[in-house]
Amino acid sequence: MIDPRLHIIGKRLENIKKIIAVSGGKGGIGKSTVASVLALCMAKNGYRTGLLDLDLSGPSTHIILGIEGVYPEEDKGLIPPEIDGIKYMSIIYFAGNNPSPLRGRDISNIIIELLTITIWGQLDVLILDMPPGISDSILDVIRLIKKMEFLVVTIPSKVAIGVMTKELKILTELSIPVMGVLENMRKKESPLLSDMIDDLSIPILGAIDLDRAIEGATGNVDKLTETAFFKQLNDIFFKKQ
Repeated sequence: MIDPRLHIIGKRLENIKKIIAVSGGKGGIGKSTVASVLALCMAKNGYRTGLLDLDLSGPSTHIILGIEGVYPEEDKGLIPPEIDGIKYMSIIYFAGNNPSPLRGRDISNIIIELLTITIWGQLDVLILDMPPGISDSILDVIRLIKKMEFLVVTIPSKVAIGVMTKELKILTELSIPVMGVLENMRKKESPLLSDMIDDLSIPILGAIDLDRAIEGATGNVDKLTETAFFKQLNDIFFKKQ
């Protein structure tokens, strides 16, 4: 029997122009920071923006953006609160800060439920903060959301890039659009990334230098927008337009 929620997911997402899944082969590469700050960049540039934290085992976008004390409203579903121009939804609204030890079927059910009950309305872009790697969660999202493209984050490390190339190959095999690779925490210019993904025909969107101020700005949107991290990410997506 087909889960009736699957039809509802399509209706919930039909008024969203672009869906960007921010992903990465490993943890600790700043993927959630990229997703959070990218949503902030989009909102600051006048785009109607949503952010959905799908990193079920380690949701952190609410910490990065300092989101607290605001909750979804219920009206035939859940209407995300809007903070700093971003409509926001996360598992934290259901699990709080408690650990969520989840297995395959539970993970699938939670993702389906989040996508079913969330009423996004009209959006120009929805940013998804994905869990690291290619896991059940990512495969579920690929199955459930038809019109999205991946932004893949890495750091200038042979190990991180090596794992990321496996993810890129899987996405390519599944015919999932990849908008490009973003290099994070760069300390110096290096051909390592371009050399390692040269045969994949995936564009490198740009690089963000290691910004030690980002930790002190975490939780404060005003400080985040003043960081070099924000300015470089904003330039990558908007200066070229």
